[in-house]
Order: sequence, then structure tokens, then C-alpha cells
Amino acid sequence: MADEDPPRLIAYQLDHPMPPLRPGSVRRAWMDATREGFAYRCLPLTIANGHGWEIQGQTGFEAWWTGGSSPGDVVIRVLKPGALAPSSHFGAGVLTFAIPTLLRTPPGIGLWVGGPPNAPKDGIAPLTGVVETDWAPMTFTMNWRFTRPDHVVRFRPGEPIGFFFPLPLGLAEAMRPEIRPLAADPPLAEAHRAWCAGRRSFNAGLKEEGSAERRQGWQRHYHQGVAPGGEAAPDHRTRIRVRPFPPPPRSP
Repeated sequence: MADEDPPRLIAYQLDHPMPPLRPGSVRRAWMDATREGFAYRCLPLTIANGHGWEIQGQTGFEAWWTGGSSPGDVVIRVLKPGALAPSSHFGAGVLTFAIPTLLRTPPGIGLWVGGPPNAPKDGIAPLTGVVETDWAPMTFTMNWRFTRPDHVVRFRPGEPIGFFFPLPLGLAEAMRPEIRPLAADPPLAEAHRAWCAGRRSFNAGLKEEGSAERRQGWQRHYHQGVAPGGEAAPDHRTRIRVRPFPPPPRSP
């Protein structure tokens, strides 16, 4: 039986060069710098890093905010000219990148658009939006806001200036939040108690020289998708690989 046709994420070419779009990298410099790369043991962190597509900037620049509310209070100095140079359009300490492509998703699917996950940048923070790309004929901008004045921020050529991934529109509104006592779900309560007891025991063992826990280094239940009792998760991922966009066709 043939696989169903996968949902399409289409990037339409406009009159400007397409921005470089690539699958999100799981690597982060600060995670590489942790002792023995222990930050990569956090599977939710690494999955989030690659859970979508990066928009790569091609212009090297530095910018700073003088503290005022007008567009002129953001100063931009281009160091290496290229595509996706930023501008100061809105004021209020906001740095803006125009994204020259029109993204389209299937009905009921939109795009979460923001900065690359788990990639903090000193002095500036990415702003986040949810865009209804299943109908809108408009492009969107990627915006960053300075967090303090008179601090120079630098972007290198090729550094991600945006990140996006699809999500069902209306899903958050459709969810019905509830609060229940854990005892209302006896199997879950027992599994949680087993995990807590195992965690306490493992952490205690880490303090003992030559212990099995020290040799193991860290518990792997979540990473392996296995509950403390040995039950396997029905749908578990240790990595995510989104499909790359093909190269844009050459102009005739």
C-alpha cells in the first residue's frame, strides 16, 4: 500500500532571492561547551532544537539601541553585505528582518515563528508569532527586541535569524484543562512513585566513589522511551529529521 501524500509546506518564490531555509540544527555552542556535552542528554532540549526550519541570515552586522522609542533609535552597521539585512521599522527597540518568501501550509495548519530554540543571545530576544499560513497572502517579518540600551549585538553571516514549525490552528483552544489528584490514576501514580524512588536512589549513588551510578553517569529512562517499570512508550523519538527544502529553481 502506498504511503499517503505528506502534507505540504510550500515556500513560494517572490521577486527577491529566496532566503536560505534549512532544517534546524540540534547543535548549540553553549551545549557543546558543557562538561562531556551533558546538555545533549536532555532529549526534550535537542528535539526542540531541530523541530523545524531555520531562516539563515546572510548579512554580517552589528546593531544597538539607544533607548528611545523611535525607529531612529536603533542603529545598524553592516559589516558584510548580503541578503536579509535588518532594518528598524517599528521603533520601541525592535530590529526587523523582512522574510522574502510566502509560506503556505494545509488548511487548519499554521506556523509558529520565532527565534532558534535554546539559543539565547545577549542583549536581544526574538519575538514570537503564530501565523495563519493556510490562507494569508501576506509575508511576515521576523523581529527581535533589544533587552537593554547601548549594548552592541552582532549577527554573523549564516547565523539563524528565525525559526518556524507547523502546528494545528485552534488546538490550544480546543484543549480542556483539568486538575486531578494523582491518585485518580493508580497506574500513573505507581509509575511516578517508582520513578521518584529510583531518582532518589540514583542521586544518592552518584555521591559514592566507584558506584554503579557513577559509572552509568545518568539515568536514561526518558531518553530510551522506557518507564521505570520497563513499559515502552508507544511513540518515542530520540531524534527528529525534518525534510530539507529543495534548491530553488534557477531563473530563466
